Amino acid sequence: MKLSKIFLAALIAVFGTISELYAKPQQSLKIVATVNDEIISSTDFQNQLKLFLLTTKIPFNEHTQNMILERVLNSAIDEKIKLQSAEKNDIQVTDKEVSASISLFEKNNKIPEGQMKSILREAGISYETFRNQAKADLAWSRLVRRKMMGNNLTQTEINKAMEDAKKDLTTPKYFISEIFIKKEHAKNIQDLVDNLRKDPRFELYAMQFSESPTASGGGKLGWVNYGKLNVPIETALNSLKEGEISDPIAYADGYFIFKLDKVFDPKKDKPQMPTREEIINYLQNQRMEETSRQYLAELRTQAVIDIRN
Repeated sequence: MKLSKIFLAALIAVFGTISELYAKPQQSLKIVATVNDEIISSTDFQNQLKLFLLTTKIPFNEHTQNMILERVLNSAIDEKIKLQSAEKNDIQVTDKEVSASISLFEKNNKIPEGQMKSILREAGISYETFRNQAKADLAWSRLVRRKMMGNNLTQTEINKAMEDAKKDLTTPKYFISEIFIKKEHAKNIQDLVDNLRKDPRFELYAMQFSESPTASGGGKLGWVNYGKLNVPIETALNSLKEGEISDPIAYADGYFIFKLDKVFDPKKDKPQMPTREEIINYLQNQRMEETSRQYLAELRTQAVIDIRN
């Protein structure tokens, strides 16, 4: 969802600089948006913005602030839609399950058990905001899995993927990751590239800002055979070394930024055939991500969303 320049300017005016954002609480409650008559208040938005910055460590400055504000508001809207849809479909998530999810988050991020609450309090972030996000993620995962019931992989699909993988062992290819930004959102795209060349967390930036379906997987396109890409894209990739980031590449209705992760040359590199289990997991994850993306887009179309300028 594209946000107007007026609205983005208004958000920046409301929340000020990042130092001001942390230094003082909001003085008055304002409605930032409504989703099917449920409000997202300025306090809700402030908490989600600070949580985003705390957990991603992406710098909030003149180059990134528009992208971050837009990303956070869209996430807040999606969270409302997910929780509303879960309730409508009688998906239940208990407090115990949310606490278990937070404990897993702490473990995965090497945070001492039970310390996330203190970390958030010190950062001036509502713990309830963090719990609500965990609850929305759990509810949405269950809702998507329910929607996928009966849509199982067939042996034909698995066998074809195995055959394709075997053929690919003799073909030169790139392992690449992408970020796609539509033209109307690409004002600061060179600044994004500059950040990416200083910050090695390409996957994180892709998850937060990319407008491609690959965003949920950190922008990973995986292995792509030589000769299968558009000429300007392939030319740009051929000029990169492993680990390097491309300049923005104009294509269709937007710009691509690529990271060249690896290059496979069958003449020099030892091929490694993925196991049947790895291929099945890949296909299942791919199907789940696609179902999730399409379902959320469908619910967004049906929702009554009012963004207040």
